[in-house]
Amino acid sequence: MPVQMKQELVGLFTMAAMIEARDPFTVGHAWRVSRYCRLIAENSVQSEALIAQVSIAGFLHDLGKIGISDAVLTRPEHLIESEYEIVKEHSAVGARLLAGHPVESLVADVIRHHHEHFDGTGYPDGLAGQNIPLAARIVGVCDAFDAMTSTRPWRKAMPLDKVLGIIEAGYGTQFDQDFAERLVRLARGGDLSHILGHSDLGVPIQNCPNCGPCVTVFRTHRAGDKVYCRMCANEFEVQYPNGGTLRTVPTGGKGRPSVAVAEPDAELISRLILDALGHLPH
Repeated sequence: MPVQMKQELVGLFTMAAMIEARDPFTVGHAWRVSRYCRLIAENSVQSEALIAQVSIAGFLHDLGKIGISDAVLTRPEHLIESEYEIVKEHSAVGARLLAGHPVESLVADVIRHHHEHFDGTGYPDGLAGQNIPLAARIVGVCDAFDAMTSTRPWRKAMPLDKVLGIIEAGYGTQFDQDFAERLVRLARGGDLSHILGHSDLGVPIQNCPNCGPCVTVFRTHRAGDKVYCRMCANEFEVQYPNGGTLRTVPTGGKGRPSVAVAEPDAELISRLILDALGHLPH
């Protein structure tokens, strides 16, 4: 099954990456949610199959946003109520997109229900407690954590302590307390620091002085390579000072208009898929 599924997942992961890239401020969101989910599953004494399930569903959870217009998806301020109702459709749309797909039985219900709340006040079906698929409860808390710890056009990323306090206040209401507690414990122990604020392992999100954290860098980029802000086309040079942490330095140049069009990170996608499928029975 994993061998047959690999190529099918490449298409889905590429689609999810391109959907995410429509909003430069969500760079790395799918990767981070996938990684947070994996760590919670690993620390919950759950099955290998669950690790694969949440790793895949965590990356694909926003697939249904393909049906949301750019005007709503990239709105630079809080959504009005009618726009929020449109956005809320994305979880059900994402599940429907997987109808008949080889991974439907593995992740469709997780994608549909990752915005359900433990007290039954979520969407799309108002499921509560144990009726929410276990993997969806993991994706739900990880998605919320990443949203709050990431910068958006209308606000900066919230401080970690504030975010963890909000999650703790949601124990048993918005979140499954067990999985939320595990996330909080991992965060307070520093075990999420290599993911928080990153778009890949060892790749901190890079800032454009004009626009904010929306400069995309891949692990395959080498020192001296040029990368660009997809908002204003400012050019940056990739550097690793003294072989250390990646940084980008403005060159003063500008990229062509085509830099506004995101490219999927094929190496990252392949790596994530192979890792996830390695946990499924062959």
